[in-house]
Amino acid sequence: MMTGTEKLDAFIRNCKGVITSKLAADHGIHREYLSEFVRQGKLERIAHGIYITPDVWEDKMLIHQLRKKNLIYSHETALFLHDLTDRDPVAYCVTVPTGYNTSKLKQDGLIVYTIKKELLELGICTKKTTFGNDIRTYNMERTICDILRDRKNQDVAVVSDALKRYVRRSDKDLNRLMKYAGILRIEKVLRNYLEVLL
Repeated sequence: MMTGTEKLDAFIRNCKGVITSKLAADHGIHREYLSEFVRQGKLERIAHGIYITPDVWEDKMLIHQLRKKNLIYSHETALFLHDLTDRDPVAYCVTVPTGYNTSKLKQDGLIVYTIKKELLELGICTKKTTFGNDIRTYNMERTICDILRDRKNQDVAVVSDALKRYVRRSDKDLNRLMKYAGILRIEKVLRNYLEVLL
């Protein structure tokens, strides 16, 4: 039978060097082992309950999401993840449910959008960060709808470029796009944009 130390060693390898105390506990690894690994320099505590190995580049997108489970990458950040813009996100855009305390997220430098709880899960998918870790973001169709809903605060060139790129994509789903536009009440706006592009 494996010791706690061996268990933690194997677990860290499985998690690509990023581990949370909750995940460790779920796998029967006691918190003491995490503290011991920190003392030995095998792990660094980078946030409450989040640890990385010294050889791992700190993946900020993954860490934000590990800290706040409700957070979903959206708007310009989602455009970037889907290759619908060339602009690297200067600050990450995230969406959380309405009523969520956003002050800590804003302190962390995130651009925060809120939406009714029942619309939060619409169009969630998984994408990889530049470090190869899975994070939750919105799919292309939801992202297009989000930037159109917020078009008054978006850069016109970014919106136009994203739509042009989307229309050229072979993996686009125009039926899904129209369905989401209906749910998010921007059907008319979307039709106006698409008439120019299609």
